[in-house]
Amino acid sequence: MKLTIERAALLKSLAHVQSVVERRNTIPILSNVRIVARDGAVGFTATDMDLDIVEHLPCAVATPGETTAPAHTLYDIVRKLPDGAQIELDATGGNERLTVRAGRSTFTLPALPVADFPSLSSDDLPFSFSLTATELKSLIDRTKFAISTEETRYYLNGIFVHATDQKGGGKVLRAVATDGHRLARVELTLPEGADGMPGIILPRKTVGELRKLLDESEGEVEVALSETRIRFTFGAVSLSSKLIDGTFPDYERVIPVGNDKILEIDCKAFAQAVDRVAIISTEKSRAIKIALDGGALTLSASSPDAGSAIEELEVSYDGTPFEIGFNSRYLLDITGQIQGDTAQFQMADSASPTIVRDRADQHAIYVLMPMRV
Repeated sequence: MKLTIERAALLKSLAHVQSVVERRNTIPILSNVRIVARDGAVGFTATDMDLDIVEHLPCAVATPGETTAPAHTLYDIVRKLPDGAQIELDATGGNERLTVRAGRSTFTLPALPVADFPSLSSDDLPFSFSLTATELKSLIDRTKFAISTEETRYYLNGIFVHATDQKGGGKVLRAVATDGHRLARVELTLPEGADGMPGIILPRKTVGELRKLLDESEGEVEVALSETRIRFTFGAVSLSSKLIDGTFPDYERVIPVGNDKILEIDCKAFAQAVDRVAIISTEKSRAIKIALDGGALTLSASSPDAGSAIEELEVSYDGTPFEIGFNSRYLLDITGQIQGDTAQFQMADSASPTIVRDRADQHAIYVLMPMRV
C-alpha cells in the first residue's frame, strides 16, 4: 500500500477514528487503525469492539493495499507536521512496517497484521430514518447531562430513545436520560421510517463520539438500527455501536402531576445568582436553599468553613411561602438547557420532585429531586 494525502484532510479523519481507540488495550490490535487504500480513496477504521467508526476520503493511491498502524501515534505525528504538508503513507516494504514521510521527516511505525483486525459486525438493521444534524444535536445536548455514571445501574448509562404517542395526538421521537437525581425528557416529531422502532439505550461513550462528529456536520444524518446495534452515517463517516442490553425504567412514573406551586423566573439572572451563592456551599453536597415569599426569591448557602451567602431576586410567584433545597450543580445543568429567557418551576413541597420547563420550548421537560438543606 502506498498513498499521498494532504495533511489537513488526514488529520481530520485520524482525529475522528483515534478518538474511539482506548488508550489502554489488553488486545494489541485494538490500539491500531486499519488503513485501506484503493480506487483513489483511503478508508480508516477503528474499533473498541463495542463502537466502531469508518471514514473514507479521496487521495492519490500509488499502490492499492491495506495495513494497520498505532492510532494515537499516527495521529500525533500528523498533528505535529507542518500545515499544507503532503504526507506519504507507505507499507509496500511488507506488512510489518508503515513509513510516514512528509518533507524531510520520516517515521517508521510497527504494523500489526490486517488479518488480526476484528471484522466489523454487519447486522441487519431493519429500521432506518434520517434526522438533521441540528435535531440530533438538540436531542443529545438537552439530555446527556443527566446520564448516570453509576456502573451498577448500567441501564441508566445512556440515553433512552423511543417512538411514542404524544399527549394530544401525534407521534414523537423521545430521548430520556436520568441518574436518579434529575431527569431530562426531550422530543421531536417522529421521522418517517421510525414508527415501530424498538426502544433503545444509546451508550454514554457512543453519545460522546457522536456529538463530536455532529459538530462538523450540517446535513442529514442517516440512522439505521436493530434491537442490538445502531449506525449513524453522515457524509463519508459511519459510526456503529452496540446498544445497552437492559430495560430502561418507566420514567413517566417519576414525572409528577399536580405540582401547584408555579414559579417563573429570568433564567439567566437566576443561573448567575445560583452560581455565585454556590461558591459558599460545601464541596460534597453543593446544597443551596431557595425561599419563596410573594414576588421575592432568596437564595442562600452556608458551610462551616466558607461562611454564608444570601442573594435576592424578583420573581413571579403567587403561592404560599415556601422553602426547598437543591444541589446547585444539578440546578445549573438544567438551567443551562433552557433556551428561552424564562424558566418555569412547578413544585409541590420540599420533599417532592420539581418540574422545570422552558417557556420557549414545550418539547423539553426536566425533573429535579430536592435535597434536605
